[in-house]
Formats: sequence, C-alpha cells, structure tokens
Amino acid sequence: MYKITEKKILCEEPQIVLFKIHAPEVATAAKAGQFIIFRAFEKNSERVPLTIADSDARAGTVTLVVQAAGKSTKELCGLLPGDSLQDFAGPLGKPTRFLPDNGKPQRVCVIGGGVGVGVAYPTAKALSKLPNTEVTVITGFRTVSAVIFEDEMSAVSDKYILCTDDGSYGVNCASAGFVTDMLRAELESAPFDRVYAIGPVPMMKAVCGVTRESGTDTVVSLNPIMLDGTGMCGCCRVTVGGAIKFACVDGPEFDGHAVDFDELMSRNRTYQSVERDKRCEECNLLKVAPYDFSEVAKVFTEEEAVEEARYCLGCKSAVCTDGCPVGVPIPQFIEKLKTGDAGAAYDIIRAANMLPAVCGRVCPQENQCEGRCVRGKKGRPVAIGKLERYAADVAVLSETAAAPATPTIAKLSKKVAVIGSGPAGLSCAGKLAQAGVSVTVFEALHRAGGVLVYGIPEFRLPKSVVEREIDELRALGVQFRLNTVIGKTAGVEQLLQSGYNAVFIGSGAGLPMFCGIDGEGKIGVLSANEYLTRVNLMKSFESDSATPLPNGQRVIVIGGGNVAMDAARCAKRLNPTGTVTIVYRRGRGELPARAEEVKHAEEEGVIFKMYTAPVAVVGGSSAGNTEKVSALRVIKTEAGEVDASGRAGVVETAGSEYEIEADLIIPALGTRPNPIIGDSFAALERNRRGCIVTDESGATNVKYVYAGGDAVTGAATVILAMGAGKRAAEAILELF
Repeated sequence: MYKITEKKILCEEPQIVLFKIHAPEVATAAKAGQFIIFRAFEKNSERVPLTIADSDARAGTVTLVVQAAGKSTKELCGLLPGDSLQDFAGPLGKPTRFLPDNGKPQRVCVIGGGVGVGVAYPTAKALSKLPNTEVTVITGFRTVSAVIFEDEMSAVSDKYILCTDDGSYGVNCASAGFVTDMLRAELESAPFDRVYAIGPVPMMKAVCGVTRESGTDTVVSLNPIMLDGTGMCGCCRVTVGGAIKFACVDGPEFDGHAVDFDELMSRNRTYQSVERDKRCEECNLLKVAPYDFSEVAKVFTEEEAVEEARYCLGCKSAVCTDGCPVGVPIPQFIEKLKTGDAGAAYDIIRAANMLPAVCGRVCPQENQCEGRCVRGKKGRPVAIGKLERYAADVAVLSETAAAPATPTIAKLSKKVAVIGSGPAGLSCAGKLAQAGVSVTVFEALHRAGGVLVYGIPEFRLPKSVVEREIDELRALGVQFRLNTVIGKTAGVEQLLQSGYNAVFIGSGAGLPMFCGIDGEGKIGVLSANEYLTRVNLMKSFESDSATPLPNGQRVIVIGGGNVAMDAARCAKRLNPTGTVTIVYRRGRGELPARAEEVKHAEEEGVIFKMYTAPVAVVGGSSAGNTEKVSALRVIKTEAGEVDASGRAGVVETAGSEYEIEADLIIPALGTRPNPIIGDSFAALERNRRGCIVTDESGATNVKYVYAGGDAVTGAATVILAMGAGKRAAEAILELF
C-alpha cells in the first residue's frame, strides 16, 4: 500500500490537488518527464497514468498534481493524508531528453498550460540545474484562481511569463494573445535552442505551429489514453513521423513537429462520453452485466477419467513424454488415474510441471504429447490434456495431494530474482523453489500471472485456477512483488548488486503489432492485447468496473491465432445480438489457432472469412463521424507458391476489394518483445527483432543472467515458455 503523506488543494475550480505519496523505490528512480500508474482501490478501480511532478528520494515520496476530471481522479482527490493507494507502479516512460552540453550558452523555453504546469515543473527544474542553460518559462491559466506552481516556476526560471485568459493576473491573454503569442514574441527577441511544451493537446499543437515557422526544435509530452503503462496493450499508441509509437515505452516525450495531433485528439475522445451501466450511443460503450464467461471445455467425471486412463497403453517408450516441453512422465501419472488416485497422479505431474491445471486447459496437446500418442496412429489419441486437468482439479479441490516436498538445499541461502510472473517466470520460480532456493518474482502489473490473467479469457482459463496455482508457489516460499517494473523501478544490474545470485528474465513479448494500413488510428481500432486486458484483467464488462470497454454490433478480428480466437469469442459474448467476423489472409487449414478453439468459435457464432486480407480502415459512412470506424476494406487472396519454409505464400486478387461494415476492429497479429529491460541494460545481447539471445539452457551473454519464453522466442505457447523457464532453472541450480 502507498500512503498519502500530504494533500494540498491548489485550485478549487477546476479542482487541482497536490499529493505526496510514499513510494520509496519510485522516488529513488524517478526522473523528469516520467509518470506512474495508480489504482486507488483493490476493487473496481481503473489503472490511471499521472506524470510525476516531483520526487524526494530522501523522504521516499513522489509528488503528483491531479485535476479531478474523471471518476478515478475524483476518487483520488477525495482521499486524505493517511489514506493509501492500492497500487502505484513506476517510474514509467523515458526521462526528458536534454540538449547535450557543448560548452556554449543554451536558451530553452518550457511552456505549460493549466494542470500541465505542475507536470512541466520537473522539466523546468531539471533544466535550471544544467550548466550554460538559460530557462524561460511561459504558463497559461484560465483565471487567477486557477494559477498553480507560480513560486516554484519562478524559482527555477531565468524569465517567467504568466498569462491568464481573462487578464485577472499576469499577462492578459485576451489582449496580448495566447501563450503561443508570448512564445512568438520571445522567439522574435532571441531564438530558443529548444522548446518543451506540456499541457492540453490543442495548446501543444499550437505551440508546434509557432516553432515550426522558426524551425525551433520542440519536444512535447503526450497524454494519450493508457491502460497498462508498459507497452503491453498498445492503448497509448500515437503516430509520430508516420510510424506507430507507444507513449509509455517510446515516450511520453516526442518531436512535436512529427506528431499527428489530430489523430491524438480524436483517439483521446474515445471514452469522452462514458455513461455507466447502459449503452452510450455516441461512443458505443457497453456496461451491462451479467455475461456468461463460464468455462466451456468439457470436464471429465471420475468414471470418464478412469475409463480414459485405461485407454492408455502405458508405452514403455513414452513418446508422449518426449513431446512434452516440460517433460511430464505421462504414462506414470495416467497409471495412477487408472485406479482413481488423482492425488498421486497430481504429485507426479507437479514434480515436472508447476502449472498442471493451467496446462491441462491451454496447452496445444494435439501438437505435442497427444500428437505423438501411439493410439493416435490408428484412431484417436489419449486425451492427455483433459486427464492432466482432471488430476489437478480433483487433487487440489479435494485436498488429496501431498504437501510440497521440504526444500533440500535451503542451507545454501541462494537468492534468485525472476522478472515477470507469466508462464516462463512461474515455471522457473517453481523449479527453483522446489530445490530450496529463495525466489522473488517481480511483476509490473497489479496481479500476478502475466498473460494467464490479462490475455486468456475466463471461459478458457478461469482466473481462480491461475490464482490457485500461484498460491501453490507461495506455499513453496516464492515471494511476489507486484507493481515493480524492472528496467524502470530497478535494473537487472541493481538486482545482482543487491544480493541476488542470478536473474531470470521472463518478461514476455509485450508489444502488440498492427496491420500498418490506413485508418488504424481511428476510434474503434484496438489491439487484441488491449481488448483482452480490458475484459480479462480489468473486468470492464462488469457494471461496477471503472475501466471502459468499447464494444460493437459489427466486430472484426484480424488474424487466425489463439489470441484472435480469444478476442472473437469475448466479443461474441459481449455482443450476442451482433456479428463477430474473423478475417484471415490464408486458408482454414493454415489457421495457427488450436483446432478446439476454432471449433468453439464457430459453435458460438463467429463468422470466418478466409483468404481475406485487410487493406484500410474506413470511417464515417454510417456513423456520420470520420473519426470512428465504419468498415474494413479488404481484398481477396489466394495461395501462392510454396516458399523455402514450406508454407504457401499469399497472392492478392486484383480488383477484388470490398468493404465489411464494422464499428470495432481488433488486430490480433502477434507481439514483439517489450524493450524496457533491454533498453535499460545495454550489456544484454538482443537480436534484430529485439528478442534476448540465449543458449539452449537460457543463459544470456551476461553472467548469472538467464532468459526464456516469449522474451527470447517471440510470441509462442504457454507450455513452450514454461519449458524454457524450467530449463533455465535447472541451469541456474548447476551454478550452486
């Protein structure tokens, strides 16, 4: 919990409040230009970004300046000193970039508007400490009662110009013009080497219009809609220089002359008119409960499990085990199930697999253990996945499983830091803990589980199952530190220097990919990561959730993998009277998703349009507003020649373009590794795709640092990530 140590009302109307929050780790690492993500309460609270106005490493406090605008900021402004925030993660984003010191005098200007003045203060303060730097500060307010940070800005500037719209204080903007006119006057007097603009988007756009005329380098701090704050969801994407950037990892500061401000302002209006507990026609939001997210996959009864187990031949060669990335001794655990001993079966599984209930639900067994089953050569394979799930569920729920084994090497007092609580991190942590190593798992989000909790829907993997498996790790002594972003809150090198004997990086492949087609910045285009995070982690479909959820009567999901199926099946549950269509550029036989997931999607009413590729996002034809999605323009494709990989290429059919009506488009095209750790740890070798380079054991080029899962391979399956985590743990144990 993060205690409020000070609260000061800076302005009554609009209400602007200064808070000091006790968050020592964030305060120590914070730099000008960075921000935090907070949640006020444990239940029904939104994740909200706020720029850090100041920090005090000695006192361990972070200063925030908050305007009570939406539900979450109003809740925060209602708290008092002594109250605590539930979550507080940071510092996030890149620090303010300053001009290099070339030994010559430099002249810079900081411009802030409204509550943005408090946000601009740390930048002005940092600039004032640079040698050979003259700082001019220009601030704009509506009226004298709205003035904030006047003394602070005056103290860190060589020249301070304060403006008010009504002329009640400082320079009268009504007669002298806006802050941009004050900037223009200063530029005419003497050029600036750089201008920093922080505040309302229209103000920053106007400032850039002035500085573009003079060719003055301009940095803006952008404030797009944000959800997770670490780049995972793609919610905060902005177009800069024609390319998609993520404000939380690439920014929040960018070259103002390259920013598409019109698109930014449009996207910021996505949730402008949210009306709780009913449909808002203007922004097409749905906030009504309940929806049926109960688990779909059929569960074995005891009789069915015993019968299925007896179907297994118990092969001595155990080729099924050879197909398991974590090496579960499959014939042995199935043998126990033949006599109905689920507890003994569970113990055998868990000795090799720390997440049996998870794997029994989401592993692609048809391509792994079941794909090698001897029974499958002349008929159907043994349902190994369902048997694994049965053993895990029955054993834990009936408490028949044996207690975890006593650690065997605890006397070594070895400590390992695991970064990320997804499948790779949990598998690594569990294997190490079983061996008696002290393990701490660092998780950036407010809940442990990684993709298991934010990505995979409840109807495929109930979150109670994930929490149950994590509790089993806690019982082994694994510690979880949430809201801790390694690479920001602390670095990998700091972990090694602070007493950890090794570090495992299992941070996943967090950055979503987009199509790169015209119109993707329109309202109504969300990455699958964002959509699923809002649904799964934030429960935004529930009536009491503070996190808004865009929905539609005509939903299109682009892609054919498991994530695409998850997004489409969620959309269908939240859109029972509308249509959900999957667009995929190849044929049905080449869908990368599990056959079971495709089957379930079709049974639930999802439409599949195969050999169809996206061309552009269209807006305005039906909504009467070009900012909003109205259709997806697509083109028909056909299979081309087989390339060196053995896969047929895709050829577009000339003249076959047409439009599919849509009010929500969800690209589900895969992800690439999150750059936060790599960017903060220059010694770590990465390949051209941004993936961490390791050997077969998971060892990186840095001694005592290991990695595995999607951070190494790119987006893959849960079980492959678990296998990598387990192998790395085994390699780490060899160090001891």
